Amino acid sequence: MSPRSRTPRTAAASAPWVRTRLRTAPGAACAFFLLVLVTAFLAAAFPRSVDRYEGQGLRHDLDVVEPRRSVLEVSGPQPGLELPAAAREEAVRGATMAAAQRRILDALPDPVRADAAQSAYGVRTSDPVAAKETWLPRPYGIDPALTYVTQSALPDHATLRTGSWPKARGQVTMQTREVEAAVTEATAKALRIEAGATVAVPTRGGGKVTVRVTGIVAPKHPKASYWSAEQLLRTPSLVPIPSKDSPRYYWTAALLLPPDAGPALLATTGQPELYWRLAPDSSRLDSRDVDRLRTAVASLEGGPGLLTMRQLAGDTVTVTTDLDEILASYDGMRAAIEPVVTVAAVGIGAVAAVVLLMTGGLIAGRRHAELALLRARGGSLAGIGGRLLAETAVTAVPAGALGLLLAVLAVGEARMLPAVAGAGAVVVLVCAALPLHTALLHRKHQLHGARDDLATARPSRRRTVAELTLLVLAVGAVAALRRRGTDSAGGTDLLVSAAPVLVALIAAVVLVRLYPLPLRLALRSVARLRGAVGFLSLARAGRSSASGTLPLLALLVALTTAAFGGSVLAGVADARDDAAVLATGADARISGPGDSVPLPAALIRAAGAADGVREVVRVQIEYGVSLPPAAGGFEDAKGATLIGVDPDVYARLARAVGLGSFPAGRLKATDARPEKGRPASKDRVLPVIASPSVAERLGDGARDLQSLAGDFKVRVAGTVTRTPAVSDTSFMIVDASALTHRQTTALLLTGDRPDAAGLREAAADAGKGFSVQLRSEQRASYVDTPMQNGAERIYLAAIAAGAGYALLAVLLSLLRTAPERTTLLARLRTMGLTSRQGGRLLGFEAMPQALLAAVGGLLVGRATIALLAPGIDLVHLALSTGPGSSLLDTAPLRTDPWSLVLPALGVIVLAAAVAGAQAWWAGRRGSITELRAGDSR
Repeated sequence: MSPRSRTPRTAAASAPWVRTRLRTAPGAACAFFLLVLVTAFLAAAFPRSVDRYEGQGLRHDLDVVEPRRSVLEVSGPQPGLELPAAAREEAVRGATMAAAQRRILDALPDPVRADAAQSAYGVRTSDPVAAKETWLPRPYGIDPALTYVTQSALPDHATLRTGSWPKARGQVTMQTREVEAAVTEATAKALRIEAGATVAVPTRGGGKVTVRVTGIVAPKHPKASYWSAEQLLRTPSLVPIPSKDSPRYYWTAALLLPPDAGPALLATTGQPELYWRLAPDSSRLDSRDVDRLRTAVASLEGGPGLLTMRQLAGDTVTVTTDLDEILASYDGMRAAIEPVVTVAAVGIGAVAAVVLLMTGGLIAGRRHAELALLRARGGSLAGIGGRLLAETAVTAVPAGALGLLLAVLAVGEARMLPAVAGAGAVVVLVCAALPLHTALLHRKHQLHGARDDLATARPSRRRTVAELTLLVLAVGAVAALRRRGTDSAGGTDLLVSAAPVLVALIAAVVLVRLYPLPLRLALRSVARLRGAVGFLSLARAGRSSASGTLPLLALLVALTTAAFGGSVLAGVADARDDAAVLATGADARISGPGDSVPLPAALIRAAGAADGVREVVRVQIEYGVSLPPAAGGFEDAKGATLIGVDPDVYARLARAVGLGSFPAGRLKATDARPEKGRPASKDRVLPVIASPSVAERLGDGARDLQSLAGDFKVRVAGTVTRTPAVSDTSFMIVDASALTHRQTTALLLTGDRPDAAGLREAAADAGKGFSVQLRSEQRASYVDTPMQNGAERIYLAAIAAGAGYALLAVLLSLLRTAPERTTLLARLRTMGLTSRQGGRLLGFEAMPQALLAAVGGLLVGRATIALLAPGIDLVHLALSTGPGSSLLDTAPLRTDPWSLVLPALGVIVLAAAVAGAQAWWAGRRGSITELRAGDSR
């Protein structure tokens, strides 16, 4: 007996289902693998990208803020006078203070962490002590006030320039009458201190403590927390004394003593206090730590954390910091940006889900006959669905895992769980789509060749109820978004964020219902023509499957998402442009301190001759001009800004920058100009262009006005809300030629690219205090936070992904019926149809749905932006802190025509290109292959 005959029948080899299917269609499997891979990557990368830019934004906000605001300072008064002198001295020695510093660092509640290298401790005189030495500078005859500080670890943070490091000679006590100190180079230069100089500090008993300066040092990192938490340590300051006349100034500075010199300060009159200054370490913080960080800071300022600090450093210490304000500002920006980003995420997620469902539908449609045969031969839905699930999972699970891995590698510093959930959702949707679609399609036996035309289909009651439900949800989402915006007290509202998707969904339903009407009208018109191509194409377009709602939905959602995303980016760009214009008034601005110092003639000529400057607008600005009493007869301290300009030139500038344009003729004061050689009359009346508030104060008649530029009467000739010269909302513009005392206090320059270096050099040559502002530089300053940059990158990715999925939806829609169209062309060619006519036939057949999607996308995108614009404010996404950011109250959503038109045109072009390519390919293959006997296609 042969070995084959001895093999049991039950062990007969059978080809595995999954392997057979993959080997039968490897190209389709690879394409499916790539689609799932890209979608899983996007689904996993989105939450990780949000986590990363939020974490970077938190660290950025903590790092860029001034150290004096971010440090945690534990401070307390000097040891109690009731204690023995030895105990008081021991409490302020360097070793005792260092031990307390270590205990404080160890006791900080998580996630508060301190940078030990930049943290410091010591004793300082809380009340600056007046220095009587005659050699110290006194600009206004006032003694300089000096602060004495025993800052720790001075040699580690400074470089010795002159002399030697200060040291404690022997054991310093309250009776010690001479100690050493060091000063920074800036302090030595400003106060003319040299190594060896001495300063006498009065004591409470009437004696003196001599502080000898032994060294002059230079900070290694001046902007670091060690030196900048209290800037007086490195840089002296002129302090004004308020007075009715001009203010008077005196110097204040700090002298740095060694840590063990603290007991000597206890005898002085400077009210010494102890401090431990902790620089925050933000290197390991992320967005998940915000709530715990806020709780920990609150605990340190007035809760259990404060009690712990008092146990470690003294019963009377307090903890002060501005970290809570920094966190509140961070939360405000995150809360404003997060809902806007969620709108983009929901839109692209909906498009991706629809495309994945279309892919499952395409696969099921291609295998409809095969699955129907299995069902007819007794296959159960569970058995067929299980085979399809295994077949899909073999491709989808590795693709999803690889997409997750690529997202983790591409986007670091983020949580893993949301990314796993996103990629897992994609895999689950893909694996469930094909089996469920098959189960729904084959649960009942269907007649072979039954028509499912879009033009003749009648929606069922269930579909009508579902459509009405979606309509109610869409109306509710749009109404909620318009009423309260994207902000939600409990976080992001997904219903509000899904408003664009719901609007697109309703539009798709409406368009599908209306689609047969214009198609029938067009078919009647074409039926009268002699050619058969137009009639055949429209007839076939009308016989397209009723399941065409899904491709149309994908296209509308993708086009709406792209339009919304493009409009968000356009609104952000416009808001930054507007804020930059408000801050500078023109392409460049040159002014002196407070816009009150006249500009030299040489500077005006140099500005006009600089490269890139097209026109120079000379402006005279005077702030605080008293207005006449109001109609009620009472006076108030509210003043206005007087702006003297050349009417023609200034009106041209206002029109160019879009700020308060007005007819130049209204401002010209031809009859009110002072005559040469004669004093100007106070009764002359000057027309003014005023802001609404000033116009209301001045009324309709001529009112007296007194200013440094002259005394005259004014009459309101027009109103504007904004003007380029100033950012105030209380101003009046007059003809400068009618002013008695004319001068130029600011220059507004227009031009394509003004030479910033040349302008700044001219301003520096003119003297101190003259500054140059460029609108381009001001605009760039509004994009300086990782959260802003990250949100913009997400929107750019959403637009690109939406466009890609839209094109893929077109391809899938055309591929679904590609075999049928190829067979049709083969049959028609046997009847004399030429290749060119075949291309036109397929192109005309694809155009109705492509035009429906493109025109519908344009209308829906425009309508969505119009509906949602009142509820979306982009000011936080557009602007960061800086001049001009506070001047812009709102940044509304604005329509971007390119984001509407380009994707719609892309849909039409792609549909035509695919139809033409298919016609060309079918012509090359010939008709024999397509018309084989017994072929069911």
